[in-house]
Amino acid sequence: MTASRLATGGSAIDRSLAIRFSFDGRTVNGFAGDTIASALLANDVAIVGRSFKYHRPRGIWGAGVEEPNALVDVGGPQSTPNTRATTEPARDGLVAKSVNATPNALTDRNAFLDRFSRFIPAAFYYKTFMWPDWHMFEPRIRAMAGLGKVDTDWTSPGIADQINHHCDVLVVGAGPAGLAAARLAAGAGLAVTLVDEQQRLGGSLGHRACEIDDKPAATWIEETVAELASGGHLILPSTTAFGIYDHNLVGLNQRHFDGRRDTLWRVRPRQIVLATGAIERPLPFANNDLPGILSADAALAYLRRHAVLVGRRVVVATNNDSAYEVAGALAEAGAEVTLVDIRRDGMPRAPAKARPITGRALAAAKGSLRVEGVTLDDGTRLDADCVLVSGGWTPTIHLFGQAKGKLAWSEARAAFLPGDPVDGISVAGGAAGAVSLSEVFEGAQKAVASLGTTKAAVPRSTGPDATAGLTAAWPTPGSKGRIWIDYQNDVTVKDVELAARENFVSVEHLKRYTTLGMATDQGKTSNLPGLALMAGITGRTVPEVGTTTYRPPFTPVPLASFAGARLGELMAPVRRLPLEDAHRASGAVFQEYGGWLRPAHYGGRGADADRAVQDEARRARQSVALFDGSTLGKIEVIGPKAAEFVDFLYYNTMSTLKPGRCRYGFMLSENGVVFDDGVLMRLDEHRFVVSCSSSHVASVHARLEEWRQDRFGRDAVYIHNATSDMATLTVSGPNARKLLEAVNLGVSLDEADLPHMAIGNGTYGGDEVRVARVSFTGDRSYEVSIRADRAEPLWAHLREAGRSLDAVTIGLEALMILRAEKGFIVIGKDTDGTTLPHDLGSEGPRAKRQTDYVGRRSLFTEEASRNNRLQLVGLRVPQGEMPLPTGAHGIKREGGRPHSQGFVTSSYQSPTLGRPVALGLIERGAARHGETIEVQHLGKVRTATIAPPCAFDPAGDRLNA
Repeated sequence: MTASRLATGGSAIDRSLAIRFSFDGRTVNGFAGDTIASALLANDVAIVGRSFKYHRPRGIWGAGVEEPNALVDVGGPQSTPNTRATTEPARDGLVAKSVNATPNALTDRNAFLDRFSRFIPAAFYYKTFMWPDWHMFEPRIRAMAGLGKVDTDWTSPGIADQINHHCDVLVVGAGPAGLAAARLAAGAGLAVTLVDEQQRLGGSLGHRACEIDDKPAATWIEETVAELASGGHLILPSTTAFGIYDHNLVGLNQRHFDGRRDTLWRVRPRQIVLATGAIERPLPFANNDLPGILSADAALAYLRRHAVLVGRRVVVATNNDSAYEVAGALAEAGAEVTLVDIRRDGMPRAPAKARPITGRALAAAKGSLRVEGVTLDDGTRLDADCVLVSGGWTPTIHLFGQAKGKLAWSEARAAFLPGDPVDGISVAGGAAGAVSLSEVFEGAQKAVASLGTTKAAVPRSTGPDATAGLTAAWPTPGSKGRIWIDYQNDVTVKDVELAARENFVSVEHLKRYTTLGMATDQGKTSNLPGLALMAGITGRTVPEVGTTTYRPPFTPVPLASFAGARLGELMAPVRRLPLEDAHRASGAVFQEYGGWLRPAHYGGRGADADRAVQDEARRARQSVALFDGSTLGKIEVIGPKAAEFVDFLYYNTMSTLKPGRCRYGFMLSENGVVFDDGVLMRLDEHRFVVSCSSSHVASVHARLEEWRQDRFGRDAVYIHNATSDMATLTVSGPNARKLLEAVNLGVSLDEADLPHMAIGNGTYGGDEVRVARVSFTGDRSYEVSIRADRAEPLWAHLREAGRSLDAVTIGLEALMILRAEKGFIVIGKDTDGTTLPHDLGSEGPRAKRQTDYVGRRSLFTEEASRNNRLQLVGLRVPQGEMPLPTGAHGIKREGGRPHSQGFVTSSYQSPTLGRPVALGLIERGAARHGETIEVQHLGKVRTATIAPPCAFDPAGDRLNA
């Protein structure tokens, strides 16, 4: 390969703006408008990377997203690993490094692996490293895996924009078909969005010679784009449609080259036109992966767009007509060109300056680090420094497949084409199998014909038109030499034959056994040849072999685009209490709990936190405590079927609850696992309030909406999340009633009027308040809910009235001690992803309830009925010992080795009891009260006695004290 830059030409480059960058430490010169790949070719850099498994030298193959070899890590402010050199603009000062090569692509010291290729064929790792132990080899194999390297000094990906957009027609691809379709749709009065992954619109018109409406293609492109822009239509260059999702939602990733991060577009069009073109296929011959072997169409693009002549002695090998223009153009540019066509007749006239050889195919390429010549199937040797191949065209139907479109095999095109239509999607141009420009424009007209009558004229091809002559050239079983199918993942013909011998003949099995099509290019150049080879091996046709599933994204999308602005608090916004300022003024020390910024304890940052928490818990038991419980969920369920709805959502029967009363209950997931717990209040016959855990408000709300939509309509049930509308102030302790009476809420607190688990309604300062007699501490407690913006005066009044009662304001840490003393659980802390309600002692509904509810069936599975399930217990330590570490494992010894039989979920020092209290999940724990077990943490073993979960006031007398 002896590539060079021509002195003139290059429609994409600006010769007045010279640039310089480095690749693997070598200085590379170029011009504005170059890609990294075009600049490397202009500087005759042949080896740009190494293959994944064998570390074979690889050169540039293509000119776009189909490129399997030329991956580079780009350093600088927008550090990006595994970037395709063919799509990354060259910039002055850019630093690029080859991937999967040590120290660089030219002198990779892992190249020796290729000598052992016979011992490491497809799926070798499943067999070779099983003895004596896979874990002996795993660290080294994992260290060698992967391609690019992440810059560890790169602190933030930056903020990427995300835009939601609606339009009448989304045209994907701005080649001749896409431009024509966009113009016709705009002429029908429709709002058009046109996207293309290249910076310059026009697609193949940018390097293929043609005339449209008696004008040069460049002029027609310019006029069409100007007409669309003046009509207010959205045109997005450098934008890839990477996926089609439910209801024809299209994901777009727009690249910027001015320092900004990519933009993620979520587009919902009424109609999609896919004009995504086609990808040129390789030809099968031995050593067809050598640097200097390129796609013929890519070589033409580099010549006409970047003025790069990819070689001086060029062999162009083809099985179709499209390579003839390539051969002629390179010959006109000064290259010595030999055109090898496997067809014997039916070809176009060979270019005047090219030497034609017909009826012959390439048998092998010669060379070591770059191509030096080829051998034909008749033994003829041709010297060459560059080989250009064209094995036909594969329509880019990935997006059509993602939209559940079925494919139809075309023998004439030797490719899969779009089959039965998909609602809302049309396909035109090369993606639909069109070859000539006339066919392209005819297909564009059909694609938009159903959208309305257009005022725009259908473009006409007025220059030379391509023809469709093609003879399929697939890899054949038993071929001699190493014929590469997947360049990046080192899959050869022999690997596919091995898969067939071991009965991995299903297309999905073939993919995973050989890794065919699993590289970062997703098999854009390799999938179809691999399928055809498997068809030949097994005696089937290509459509009988089938295709793998098309999955998004079509090209890699930066994670920053998916994240958008979700960084820091924008990723997880901290939710704040209405009374935050009041708490800060009282010396509250804040921490984040379940997404809420809440007081952990009071006394200020300088206070001893442990002492402050212990003092708050002790005083709460002695007199009365004030606690801000505004974070508790307050989700209203309203409607004529509200009772039926909550019955279905809760493990407990809730429809029997009387208005003005509350009931504690569990919500389960579909697999029976406890999802949330809390109190359900019934305000009247058709209105309930779900008081769920603070950290689960969003997920419970989403869950309620999901089941409402699944089983109940809005006319039956309406759901309103009022959590942020109201503040909830909790008064708890022996003197709770005295304190609440002192502020006079207009609610009778007599036992007969407001017993435990009842609701009362009153007023404060003219505002309605709801008083719920529920307790999370085990003491008499009241939860007072008032409008959030009116809570501060009530809070101040409660604090002032509490002075005479020695009231204490407590934070969440003290509350956790109080609830643990009573054995009250926190979902997600005292449960895990396997905890069922009967593991927590709630067996009644499972045994007695006959009506259906979420998770019911899962409670009767073999797994749910195991007799050694982890169950909630209390754990007591010997007198004078410190609290158990949370997360410590209860162990049992079998055969001399310790095995876990559960773990500690909560552990605190109780100032009221004067000893530690702990909760845990232990095997068969409910039946083992009084048994002493070993508890291990970080190598230290202690003992603990299994006890009932409730350690304080087990009779519950203090609820009514």
